[in-house]
Amino acid sequence: MNAVTRIGSLLVLGGTSEIGLATARELARRGAGKIILAGRDHEGMARAAEDVKGAGATEVELVEFDAAAIDTHDKFVDQVFDRFGDIDAVLIAFGLLGDQLAMEKDAPAAVAIINVNFTGAVSVAIPIVRRLRAQGHGYLAVLSSVAAERPRRANFIYASTKAGLDAFFQGLMDSLVGTGIEVLVVRPGFVHTKMTAGRRAQPLSTTADRVGEAIANSLGHGSGTIWVPAALRVLLSGLRHLPRPLFRRIRS
Repeated sequence: MNAVTRIGSLLVLGGTSEIGLATARELARRGAGKIILAGRDHEGMARAAEDVKGAGATEVELVEFDAAAIDTHDKFVDQVFDRFGDIDAVLIAFGLLGDQLAMEKDAPAAVAIINVNFTGAVSVAIPIVRRLRAQGHGYLAVLSSVAAERPRRANFIYASTKAGLDAFFQGLMDSLVGTGIEVLVVRPGFVHTKMTAGRRAQPLSTTADRVGEAIANSLGHGSGTIWVPAALRVLLSGLRHLPRPLFRRIRS
């Protein structure tokens, strides 16, 4: 049996994230009966729940979660696991893009992005891992970005949050080897979503559905880091070593 088909339950942190919901639908099609959507937009999650049920989930639960409310994360995680029991997979899918030029002039706005994208992810991941360790199994996936590889002038504040997040979860991945818990770091390129609407698409752009399918394909197969699409691994390998004077010419 394919490892993916053994995932019976999924917790999505960022319950209206288009990638998170695409992953939930894909796993529901593959047999995940229980999907838990966690976020602030209850109405949006309620609408999304119908789509997830239509994909095959028999139970879709909605819970309140605020990525920025760091002091609530320990209690939130315990409440969710106590209420729903073992959870096979958790996807950290929340994040903010922000306005780069505005944030360069507004320190609180920049810090707000950091608090959600990096600090919020770390603060909720630690208690999640504690509960996954207690149950003895599970998958933890997190949405990083190709921007984490080498921040560009056009988005270095957002990219720095993803670079920190990526580094944390790479280390976490290594620390959990042999525990029965697998960490999956997902590095999508430009994804056509509401968050990127109005922005110029980048090379090798993709869709939320394709990212969701890639996540579902990778859970349980030991693929610690994936690129979506896979060709981005080669492209970013070249950009990583591009001399800085040339790299600075990349403005978009």
